[in-house]
Amino acid sequence: MMTDLRDLNAFLAVAQGRGFREAARSGGTSASTLSEAVRRLEAHLGVRLLHRTTRSVTPTEVGARLIDRLTPALVEVEAALDIVNGFRDRPAGTLRLNVPVSAARLVLPTILPGFLAAYPDICIEIIADDSFVDVLASGCDAGIRYDERLEQDMIAVPIGPRVQRMATAAATAYLDRCGRPQHPRDLLSHTCLLGRFASGALTSPWEFERSGEVMLVEPQGQLVVRVGAATDLAVDVAIAGGGIIHLFEGWLRPHMESGALEPLLEDWWQPFSGPFLYYSGRRLVPAPLRAFLDFIKVPT
Repeated sequence: MMTDLRDLNAFLAVAQGRGFREAARSGGTSASTLSEAVRRLEAHLGVRLLHRTTRSVTPTEVGARLIDRLTPALVEVEAALDIVNGFRDRPAGTLRLNVPVSAARLVLPTILPGFLAAYPDICIEIIADDSFVDVLASGCDAGIRYDERLEQDMIAVPIGPRVQRMATAAATAYLDRCGRPQHPRDLLSHTCLLGRFASGALTSPWEFERSGEVMLVEPQGQLVVRVGAATDLAVDVAIAGGGIIHLFEGWLRPHMESGALEPLLEDWWQPFSGPFLYYSGRRLVPAPLRAFLDFIKVPT
């Protein structure tokens, strides 16, 4: 029984986008075209693959099972067809990267302009997501994460700065009003701006280190923001004098240099290893990803 790959891709796009309009918007096609493709696929298979309501589109049980098997299979088909790219003068295609918001803000801006100029036939799609996802299942070619969160059976290569630090800062107005902490434990008597990961875990405790001594502090505060999606809100509140923030040094550095924020406990700022680009070693490396690996000066 032969099934059109375009219909399978349409079904997968709608399922991943949780709707026809969303899938059409991201795929550069029309919702009616996707709807017709899914209806054709369901008629061909003789089963309903998607539950459709006016508010949502969700996979049926058989649809969910098909997605589980279909996603890696289509990735392999795409990789196999990508072999043709090796015979082009210039690599072409789409490179999809799943990255945390911090990497989208602090790592990629220094890399992407040069890469896009060097490879005009490659389109890059960035999915900024701070949750831990299966790169292949999410339809991405590679991801960026920190070493403690790398998936198993993945090849990891360094990207961006190899050492980063977490910085602590607050607005001068807040510090004039509430005092300047001289030791990490002093933070316990201050209003701190907190974050929560997609998993539900808070970003506390805050970790500090000086001369080999490591200190964990459980700060308290009235504001908790979703890591990534609302981090800039916490920064803005800190600048407005709403409390003390603890975040990537690179994220806060422009505000500290401008005077909007005042660095605190700088000799306690803890360094940590920079991020890694990771991709599956179980499949052929697509030409756009291979070009990206070459560009960031790592072996494929």
